[in-house]
Amino acid sequence: MEYSSHQFDVIVVGAGIMGSSTAYQLAKRGQKTLLLEQFDFLHHRGSSHGESRTIRATYPEDYYCDMVKESSQIWEQVQSEIGYKVYFKAQQFDMSPSDNKSLLSIISSCEKKSIPYRVLDRQQVSDRFSGMINLPEDWFGVLTDAGGVIKPTKAVSMFQALAFQRGAVLRDNMEVKNVVKDEVKGGVNVETADGEKFWGKKCVITAGAWVRKLVKTVGGLELPIQALETTVCYWRIKEGHEANFAIGSDFPTFVSYGEPYVFGTPSLEFPGLIKISVNGGYPCDPDKRPWGPSGISLDSLKEWIKGRFSGLVDYGGPVATQSCMYSMTPDEDFVIDFLGGEFGKDVVIGGGFSGHGFKMAPVVGRVLADLVLSGEAKGVEMKYFRAQRFQDNPKGNVKGF
Repeated sequence: MEYSSHQFDVIVVGAGIMGSSTAYQLAKRGQKTLLLEQFDFLHHRGSSHGESRTIRATYPEDYYCDMVKESSQIWEQVQSEIGYKVYFKAQQFDMSPSDNKSLLSIISSCEKKSIPYRVLDRQQVSDRFSGMINLPEDWFGVLTDAGGVIKPTKAVSMFQALAFQRGAVLRDNMEVKNVVKDEVKGGVNVETADGEKFWGKKCVITAGAWVRKLVKTVGGLELPIQALETTVCYWRIKEGHEANFAIGSDFPTFVSYGEPYVFGTPSLEFPGLIKISVNGGYPCDPDKRPWGPSGISLDSLKEWIKGRFSGLVDYGGPVATQSCMYSMTPDEDFVIDFLGGEFGKDVVIGGGFSGHGFKMAPVVGRVLADLVLSGEAKGVEMKYFRAQRFQDNPKGNVKGF
């Protein structure tokens, strides 16, 4: 087929980490690919910017374990293609009260998916981390080698650069207003706010916090995806102890289950600072964000830091913060599916990554490319990601924790 500059095999709408990973996969397979972004490339208005994201294979839901394993392999392969690192390995330490169902489910997942792990009691944790991490009397922890840190903005840039090298066309400041079925020659027409129109045999929508609005416009499908504005916090490590908390030392990426639900990474992006944040945020309209202080009380987080890190991290308050968005589904599972209706399998949706999808972007890109090209994806338990699940149960997938 003779291609014009506005005709493509696949058009990807949204150039955050999921769209960029998808465009890379498509271009690598020889597809004439267009990647569209409504703002500047590498902007800070969505969910794919910043300095660090955790990667961990320890999940209460065992269907994520294999996705993280495959993603880890692809992260390594892709960074070898580009020639610089975006993936820094570390141990992963999960902790909670002894009766916490999430951490007990993580142990079950590790067993089922053959992830080596160690269960540590309070004293063993203190011994293992030289007194840097303290647990309360009735807590325990799970330690694995399946952790690490991803550099997010650098990772998005990496996928975009490799897609471009393989022939993809990248266009930013192109807000997509609609995707319309082409009744004459098949495929779809993608229409932008400034009046440009692109034709594609297929389309993938990875619009992040804007996916709910766009999918409703395009297909009339109401996805229960709620944008949250969240704040990432950095805390100062006490002088003389910085090296002990740094990436490459023995210090792990970590999650603390219960209230508050806390996550963090070793010191990497800002020397002398460590990222420790509460998982969650406030509902927002992605087009009308407050962009101010989150209003979330940090009292419980300060107490958590005071109790866990032996006075080695200053818990008086964060010295730096960054704003980000989550795109939450009711069950916190992804939406990866065909739009259906008049589009059949010509339009695929990827969204609702619920604050924990970034680490799995390589496998999500692979799956979205598989779906849009062949109509099926192997190696992932797709039943958990169907859009239809919310019509069957508004709360989505049923979980026992």
